[in-house]
Amino acid sequence: MTESPLTSAAQDADALGAAQPTREVTEPAPRTHPMRDSVVDTRTAAQIPSTPQTRAPSYRLAFIDDAFLLREDLRPVRLQLELLKPQLMLDEAGVETTIVLFGGARIPDAANAHKATTPMLASLSRFYEEARRFAQLATEASLAETRGRRGVIATGGGPGVMEAGNRGAQEAGGRSVGLNIVLPHEQAPNAYVTPDLCFNFHYFAIRKMHFLMRAEAVCVFPGGFGTLDEMFEALTLIQTGRMAKVPFLLFGRAYWEEVINWPKLAESGTISPEDLDLFRYVETAEEALEAIRTWSDKGQRREEIPGRVVPNGAPAPGQPDQPADGS
Repeated sequence: MTESPLTSAAQDADALGAAQPTREVTEPAPRTHPMRDSVVDTRTAAQIPSTPQTRAPSYRLAFIDDAFLLREDLRPVRLQLELLKPQLMLDEAGVETTIVLFGGARIPDAANAHKATTPMLASLSRFYEEARRFAQLATEASLAETRGRRGVIATGGGPGVMEAGNRGAQEAGGRSVGLNIVLPHEQAPNAYVTPDLCFNFHYFAIRKMHFLMRAEAVCVFPGGFGTLDEMFEALTLIQTGRMAKVPFLLFGRAYWEEVINWPKLAESGTISPEDLDLFRYVETAEEALEAIRTWSDKGQRREEIPGRVVPNGAPAPGQPDQPADGS
């Protein structure tokens, strides 16, 4: 079978060799069953005498065998693990809902605007300050109303607007989530993410799922390809009824109207005019908080897509299937 470029991490799995460093074993939650648990057996296996048999790759416990877990055949397991780990840890941390901030990694704060590569990028530094201010105000409200369990700020955990969001939450005395991802160049999460809520991903798709699974509002600041990808995926999920409506705010009308000709999309018929009501423009942190508070159709889910033509012979939305003979 020809290996995909996406499996480059697995290609070197065998090079890990039979000898692997001793793992740090985290104590699990108390067990509710009488069976011997995997943590105990992991420690026991580490003390087994070294023989040709025990050094063979086949003898390693499967769940601590990196070479095995990184095989191409194990991709479904890795996808499941990457979905499950943040889910369990966020549950355990009491994070019930989030307010998601998307935005450009290259947008500087005001103090570093002079280092921006273009005058336009330098002018966008105001959105760093708005993201920081918004996160601070939203976190203060979360702490006062829900003891920091709902409306927790979540970002991609990187620099730029992401840093601003985590920074504002920290300055308000609250927690924030960072959903980082492994990139070809060196990258570390920004210093403001709550350490126990800082996650690292291999799969973009799973990372984007975690952005939206707990989202009670989405705020999109100016950004590049990554921001556009995240914004359009979220809008598509809401447009198609795969996700309930949430307050969906675009910071900076002038920027977004210059970057995307939204009216042209509706005029051409590739989206419906009603789709333009799925989001709203805001300019300031205070305006955004008021928009979230007064959003009229949050939690509602579309049952049909406005303007979508029903295929010939298909039942109209909401109508039961009919037998071919009409009886």
